[in-house]
Amino acid sequence: MQIPGSETVEPFGEVNVNLQPDKSIRVVAPILMTPNIENAQTGLAIDASRSMKVNFGDTGFGAGAFGARPVNSVELVGRKLADFLANFDSDGNTTVIYWACGKAPREGELGGGDIEERGDFSSEQAQSMLLPPPKVYGTGTQLLPAVKYYTETRFPLAPWAIFVFITDGRIDDLEAVKAYTLSLAKKIAEGKRNFVKLVLIGVGPDVDEKQMEELDDLDYQGIRDVKGNEIDLWDHKVAQEMKRIEEVFAEVVGRDSIVATCGEILDLADKPVRSFSDGLPAYLDFLLPPGSVGFTLCLPDGQRFTQRWDKKIVT
Repeated sequence: MQIPGSETVEPFGEVNVNLQPDKSIRVVAPILMTPNIENAQTGLAIDASRSMKVNFGDTGFGAGAFGARPVNSVELVGRKLADFLANFDSDGNTTVIYWACGKAPREGELGGGDIEERGDFSSEQAQSMLLPPPKVYGTGTQLLPAVKYYTETRFPLAPWAIFVFITDGRIDDLEAVKAYTLSLAKKIAEGKRNFVKLVLIGVGPDVDEKQMEELDDLDYQGIRDVKGNEIDLWDHKVAQEMKRIEEVFAEVVGRDSIVATCGEILDLADKPVRSFSDGLPAYLDFLLPPGSVGFTLCLPDGQRFTQRWDKKIVT
């Protein structure tokens, strides 16, 4: 289970707590940092299904008597993300699309399977980028066409890629997305395609986080990459809980990256749990005793960072 972003202590990008069969607690906590990667490609995909109308500020009403207009939260979040991704992209541009557009092609079929291309935006362009409502809101919410647009149509040969999907969390083709994700993971494991990270960002007042969590916690059936590392393609965040936009990269830090000369993990009673005498990795992965409700990271300069969670998470 991922600790809510609002409860995550810096410098952690996120904190995942998982109860093991022997009741010990596995903690995976990447330290927040922006990776420096050559030839990186990025994309920003925005859910344009009809459940997103309120997030586009499309309430059916124009300006009121005092000139107030509904807030387009999609545009506010989209500009910041596109600006950030464009600065990271090796080409200096991020590719923006609307997904889950359009009506069903035939009666009885699911709508929301179309893509509306918005274009490639530089950092400067992204800061004033217009994101009006789509031409046709989707009558369903199909995520798979958007994933395939990036992985198969635009960037099938990218050496390294990260694609961010803004949504309210409602996904109608979840099982199809899971199956496709596993097929991608197998190709990466076999060296047939390069690294790709997929991040869901929930927006709006009523984010349905359950389906986003299902993708984030997908069972990869032991599939590992060519270096023997566990493959994990999906991550998710809730926009309102994000403290820093760099959290988009929470799960893409290099497992071999070192952020300090040494470090130590303590339990909440200050008993040593694990020592990193040869360098503190950016990707922390360690076990705590049964019933633990937190830990402390100690750095060589004396700084201490204590992360806690609700006991019900591990019982």
